[in-house]
Amino acid sequence: MLNERAQILLKTLVERYISDGQPVGSRALQQYSGLEVSSATIRNVMADLEEIGLVSSPHTSAGRIPTGMAYRLFVDTMLITKPLDSARVQQLESQLQPDNPSRLIAQASNILSDLTQFTGVVATTKRNAITVRQIEFLRLGEKRVLLIIVMPDGEVENRVLLMERDYTQSQLTEAANFLNQNYIGCSFSQIRDRLQGELQQLHRDMNALMVAALAAGDAAEAKQAEDYVISGEHRLLHVQDLSSDMNRLRGLFTLFEQKTELLQLLDASRRGQGIHIFIGSESGLASLDECSVITAPYSADGQVVGTLAVVGPKRMDYERVIPIVDITARLLGNALSQN
Repeated sequence: MLNERAQILLKTLVERYISDGQPVGSRALQQYSGLEVSSATIRNVMADLEEIGLVSSPHTSAGRIPTGMAYRLFVDTMLITKPLDSARVQQLESQLQPDNPSRLIAQASNILSDLTQFTGVVATTKRNAITVRQIEFLRLGEKRVLLIIVMPDGEVENRVLLMERDYTQSQLTEAANFLNQNYIGCSFSQIRDRLQGELQQLHRDMNALMVAALAAGDAAEAKQAEDYVISGEHRLLHVQDLSSDMNRLRGLFTLFEQKTELLQLLDASRRGQGIHIFIGSESGLASLDECSVITAPYSADGQVVGTLAVVGPKRMDYERVIPIVDITARLLGNALSQN
């Protein structure tokens, strides 16, 4: 338990370090804390805080910096966040267009990164295999065919097929009619299983088209199964707290690339409610020891369907970032519910 004076000085130290990124000395604490105490008294309090692990002294400076424990105490007991103003909320809402779920996920990730200047992540619940509502083939030119796949939720996937021979539009329409009449409501794996026994019954010149369509369907399913969208990784290259250590940056980018460990962290926070904040080693991931991860689950039609997050340095402006994560989760859920 800290007395009131120690709490005020610690809060001032954390705020000044977040703002300036420099170790905070007793003179600055005296100036910004509003306390009428001597520099000697402040130094004594800092020594006590250092002894219990809340601040540390870089060897290059007489000032102190907060530890992960100090950030945790600051976030849990000292931080007062303010909701975004209504004009900004309306602006964000206008950027989330509920016409395409995949595009919404990417838009939300970009919003998180743009507003915080850190890395935005949106993790989605894995979908089951794609089922097909409608398939169309459109001739683009010699040996080039556009495959149009319409999902049950209205989402559309377009794939350009490069064929070894040319097809007339009437041949393409015949092939699409065959698929639509016999396989609507099936997944591409189901279509493949059934077609294997039926390809012999089709005109030989249609076989290659069907095989190409199935391959494109596999690619569409793989895209739908992507676990998350990440934006703004490059912004961490400009964060001094992280960019000064190239090994740390490599570990961080490997974490983003491999996905699995970060997804497990986001999945754990999805099972809770509201904002979760992992500071430094609290994440359990060595690559994030110098980072904080702020997460929030998002829902569609009353059901949690994923988690979004901002990954940045421990020295981030929590007062500003937390409301951004919170409102983006709410707006994304609302947009998905409208789809």
